[in-house]
Amino acid sequence: MGTVTLGVSIAVPEPFGSLLQERRASFGDPAAHGIPTHVTLLPPTVAEAADLPAIETHLAQIAAAGRPFPMRLSGTGTFRPLSPVVFVQVVEGASACSWLQKRVRDASGPLVRELQFPYHPHVTVAHGIAEEAMDRAYEELSVYEAAWTCGSFALYEQGADSVWRKINEFPFGAGGSSPAVPAQGGSSVDRPFLHS
Repeated sequence: MGTVTLGVSIAVPEPFGSLLQERRASFGDPAAHGIPTHVTLLPPTVAEAADLPAIETHLAQIAAAGRPFPMRLSGTGTFRPLSPVVFVQVVEGASACSWLQKRVRDASGPLVRELQFPYHPHVTVAHGIAEEAMDRAYEELSVYEAAWTCGSFALYEQGADSVWRKINEFPFGAGGSSPAVPAQGGSSVDRPFLHS
């Protein structure tokens, strides 16, 4: 059956997703139209195609344990000079994203992998392009704002044409629209949006 390149992410919904994708393209990023606007939970990972059913079961179990939570984007950040990336910041929902990505890569599941950098939820708007264009992305989107209730995450496969396509979406188990209770005080949050 061979291998597949997979990713797991939270899609940025419309109209925000298309707007940020168009802005990414306007900065000259050639990958803009091959990558849906998203917050990564699992970066590109090679897996055996035969493992897809087990992977989908794993992801469905993670989603069933969660519930919808508020997401808010605001302003820009960058990983330069460590990595040539400009991004829109996740200012609400980051702890839930962190919880999810840990479960996706859990040692007991089929998507175990180490990360190259510490996990930092974000929405990439420029990657690996000219410094001047990266500066423009950083400045022009510095006042960008978007907010929505995140109700699911999805599994994507990268095609031979380098385009990422959704294989399956995994809605959170609560099904309702009540957002998670955010962390209180300075406490460490391991399970910010589990069913109580």
